[in-house]
Amino acid sequence: MAGKNKTAGKQDEKLQQQSEDNTLIAENEQTTGAGGTSENKAPEASGSDDELVELRQQLGELKEKYMRLYAEFDNFKKRSIREKIDWMRTAAQDTMSALLPVLDDFDRAKKFAEENNGDGWSDGIELLYHKLYNTLKAKDLHPMISNGENFDPELHDAITEIPAPSDDMKGKVMDTIEKGYRLNEKIIRHAKVVVGK
Repeated sequence: MAGKNKTAGKQDEKLQQQSEDNTLIAENEQTTGAGGTSENKAPEASGSDDELVELRQQLGELKEKYMRLYAEFDNFKKRSIREKIDWMRTAAQDTMSALLPVLDDFDRAKKFAEENNGDGWSDGIELLYHKLYNTLKAKDLHPMISNGENFDPELHDAITEIPAPSDDMKGKVMDTIEKGYRLNEKIIRHAKVVVGK
């Protein structure tokens, strides 16, 4: 009986070995495909290598395009800043050029007054004032008329308050110490005024 057990044990080992071999074969077939061999895998691996090379090439091209665009944008920013600085430096050029003839007239009036002991000085100043005023008006600069208007903190800076001569003048501008100006309808200087209380 002991011999029978040894034979049965050897048969069990053989069956177990065959079962393991069958399992390995089945797994191999699943990985290589039904009825296929591992040789069929080689072309797929080389295909993946080709794809990988192509993807790396595309990545390199995209990186190069990105770097070019980044450099172009950086140059655009620098150029924009330079243009803005240049524009700010020359923004008043048009106005200054328009004021040069008035400055020339002031020089002539001063020279004339020195040569003629001040005779006609007030007439010359009056002419220059009107020329300057008209030049600035042509550049859309307009004085604000404040006397008699209601005090408006958006337009006026109150320097002081004085007693109003009548009740209807309370809260109104009594006198203008310094004119306010608008440029293109934008206030560039508030009027300094005296307000009635």
